[in-house]
Amino acid sequence: MPKIKNLKEGLVIKSTGSWYTVEDTDGQIYECKIKGNFRIKGIKNTNPVAVGDRVGFKLSHISADEKDGKIGLITSISERKNYIIRRSINLSKQAHIIAANIDQAVLIVTLNYPVTTTTFIDRFLASAEAYRIPVLMVFNKTDRYDIIQLQRLNDLINLYEEIGYKCISTSAKTSQGMELLKQALKNKTNVVNGHSGVGKSTLINYLQPGLNLKTKEISDSHKTGKHTTTYSELYKLDFGGFIIDTPGIKAFGMLEMEPWEISHYFVEIFEISENCQYNNCSHTHEPGCAVKEAVEKGKIAQSRFTSYLGLLESDEKYRPAF
Repeated sequence: MPKIKNLKEGLVIKSTGSWYTVEDTDGQIYECKIKGNFRIKGIKNTNPVAVGDRVGFKLSHISADEKDGKIGLITSISERKNYIIRRSINLSKQAHIIAANIDQAVLIVTLNYPVTTTTFIDRFLASAEAYRIPVLMVFNKTDRYDIIQLQRLNDLINLYEEIGYKCISTSAKTSQGMELLKQALKNKTNVVNGHSGVGKSTLINYLQPGLNLKTKEISDSHKTGKHTTTYSELYKLDFGGFIIDTPGIKAFGMLEMEPWEISHYFVEIFEISENCQYNNCSHTHEPGCAVKEAVEKGKIAQSRFTSYLGLLESDEKYRPAF
């Protein structure tokens, strides 16, 4: 970021959509807004500034009907090393950046209370692969599962570990896996994602005592979560690193992916596709498709292949937002 007179630099640690909390290089906290003409500089997201962004801002006086005294006006964003985006499939084509400059995306998964489908998991993993963000999968609420659900849990862990994703089983209630989770987060900037109700805030409260993030029980009638986090916020971890809590995610669409690219973000499909008869094989109808053969032989999980086909079929519907 170029040095400009009277320009402060800082890290965005909270975003409510209209206000941003920024911590400068001296540890001072400022409430900031975006400079008026900042939104029109070719940024096609619903909100151009995200938690984790390094920004330049200058202090300015504003009227008493908003916030008394000085606030910061954000004038620039440093180049991001990566970011992760979401949108509800019912929204417009614009996307919303959840967080930026991430070392690790932590996907919280529950088999029940609420259900996390493999379709949702695979869409998330594909997005992380697209933005080259390592993923840690955390299978939470293990204390609530019966024998059948525990077997399903083991099957899923085996599936995703074989592909190459690190998996941890956790329960804040019994402390299962919590020390492993702490070590996996240490000295990294971690963004935590998952459906509402999977226990993100409960896990964060366990890892960083004193935050007292709000938690709610899931809906008894629908076994779905109620939104407790309504904006993204970054917290420092006493044992090293940061954690970004995000609003619960209901669904993902695609972002800036051509159909031929989608298979690249399914690690095992991309690896086996090198043996296909055609270089541009879509793995849907072509003869000599090594991927379809691998699915038939059980070398690629049917659930993963189904997720891949679902993304191909919905490409026009979802693109260009993820």
